[in-house]
Amino acid sequence: MRALRTATFTESVIREMTRLANQHEAINLAQGFPDFPMPSPMKDAACAAIHGDINQYAITWGAPALRLAIAEKYRRWYEMDVDPEREITVTCGATEAMASAFLALFDPGDEVVVLEPFYENYGPDAILAAASPVFVPLEMPDWRLDPDRLRRAFTSRTRAIVVNTPHNPTGRVFTKEEISLIAELCVTHDAWAITDEIYEHIRYAGGHHPIATWPGMRERTVTISGLSKTFSCTGWRLGYAIAPAEQSQAIRKVHDFLTVGAPAPLQAAGAVGMAFGPDYYNHIALDYRARRDVIVHALEEAGFTFSIPEGAYYVLADFSELSTLPDDEFARWLTREIGVAPVPGSSFYHDPALGRKLVRFAFCKKLETLERAGERLVNVRAHV
Repeated sequence: MRALRTATFTESVIREMTRLANQHEAINLAQGFPDFPMPSPMKDAACAAIHGDINQYAITWGAPALRLAIAEKYRRWYEMDVDPEREITVTCGATEAMASAFLALFDPGDEVVVLEPFYENYGPDAILAAASPVFVPLEMPDWRLDPDRLRRAFTSRTRAIVVNTPHNPTGRVFTKEEISLIAELCVTHDAWAITDEIYEHIRYAGGHHPIATWPGMRERTVTISGLSKTFSCTGWRLGYAIAPAEQSQAIRKVHDFLTVGAPAPLQAAGAVGMAFGPDYYNHIALDYRARRDVIVHALEEAGFTFSIPEGAYYVLADFSELSTLPDDEFARWLTREIGVAPVPGSSFYHDPALGRKLVRFAFCKKLETLERAGERLVNVRAHV
């Protein structure tokens, strides 16, 4: 026996591809975790916290030092005035922050606009909250937002829109004009913006424009981000949600009964990272640009077609000139025969048919790892 809601979605395809990569000793460009170390000051701070006996429960909604560091960072970077006592909830990763926001804010039947392709968690989050996702496609080949299609998606039943920029899996960075349109529709329809800004500092073109800073949006935005990508510590599972006090209270209730709280010593170390200056963020953006250039060249040489990512660390590539296989079979073949594991594109669409000729590659790896992947990918044409 199982609940019917679990029959409407699968386990993570991304994590499944990691298991397949391990089985075949393939280079894992499927799951978005780095194979290089995180900043040493944060590792040292975590060890110091553990040895300093910060090993018991932190306050459920986050250690005060980390919430204060988050609030200060948003003041420095975005001129946002955030109350660390009432408006920040620290969670076990941005994934839990998103799930907690869905469960806290949506009632059965509420419509949530989701731009697709989308990170695979958004669909199950909506299902678990009994909300109804309304999908709006980003237009290929450059993954642009069609203003008219977005306007038509907003109705009297629209409760929220999920805004993910820089975007996973396409690498788009939404423009000020696109963010302004979304804000205008949210205000007009009294809808929420639930953001996923986990890649905010990994950009190669354009700027990051938090929708919470737009007129009329601070009181109707849940800003979600975390430390995993910025500080290369995906295993630490530290995320957070910034929301008005009333909505934060609801999010905290859900968070409390999902996980109780994030790891206390890692929260102490996270506060150290949040205080890093601009040089750190500029450095990671430049490093990721170099990695992007390596994978882009390799995929071009191999015969894939794609738009060059403006942010995040993914390439969503079309393989239709290389193979007639569907995406899931092609991804498994590439893993098994070529030794490079991607993610099937269908996992980012509500209708799998829309992603059947796409696979996603993650380039959050050492340059030498990406160069080895390129040496393998160049053999694709000879094997198909």
